[in-house]
Amino acid sequence: MKVRLSPYNPDWVNEYKKECKRLSELFGDLVIQFEHFGSTSIVNMKAKPVIDMLIIVKNIDKVDQLNPYIRELGYDIAGEWGIEGRRLLRKGGEDRKHHIHIYQEGNGEIDRHLIFRDYLRIHTKEAVKYSQFKEQLAMKYQDTNEYSKAKRSYVSELEQRALEWYKKEKGHL
Repeated sequence: MKVRLSPYNPDWVNEYKKECKRLSELFGDLVIQFEHFGSTSIVNMKAKPVIDMLIIVKNIDKVDQLNPYIRELGYDIAGEWGIEGRRLLRKGGEDRKHHIHIYQEGNGEIDRHLIFRDYLRIHTKEAVKYSQFKEQLAMKYQDTNEYSKAKRSYVSELEQRALEWYKKEKGHL
């Protein structure tokens, strides 16, 4: 897929809320919590215009039983897609609009995503630097696979800083 990097769009929050409503109707009381994360959840950050959503559920296996209905909502089902215990749903094909990451409560990936998001929301200078870095990469790489690989080590370092910040904030150091 081609890299599409857009300026922050406040409508992304509305798109997130609309999709929460649709998915809430499908998943019902299986859902514990919805979260908007990723670059579209960070004010003023440039982002691929794909809404990343996290759904925390009571039982991940019950999600799999809903696959026929998930497809009816226009999602393609990617399974774990490299992260054990996750269910990844994608909507929009080549013009992707949503990535839904579903985890069972207690999965450590939940904290990783939310700590990273919260860190960037609070540390706006870090968010600006990250946004600028993504712009540079988008000019260099046209394909999302190459773009994602090129930013991997930067994101890893940023995630480490976020985790250290979180531990310090929570008094775990």
